[in-house]
Amino acid sequence: MKTLKFKTNIKCGGCIAAVTPHLNEAKTISNWSVDITNPSKILTVQGEDLSEAEVIEKITKAGYTLEKTAG
Repeated sequence: MKTLKFKTNIKCGGCIAAVTPHLNEAKTISNWSVDITNPSKILTVQGEDLSEAEVIEKITKAGYTLEKTAG
């Protein structure tokens, strides 16, 4: 299983609710979460055959920004 992490501007439960349908429709994503207690608001995405471009497309389509974190 592949794991990707991104710094986002997803900052509250309402934001998470807004991105949920976009991330849940991606067939390559099996699990995802956002740590809104972290100052960088880290989105962690897991799945097989994950595409960084697909995650970026889903989040920007929902109206949020993200950038790949190191590691």
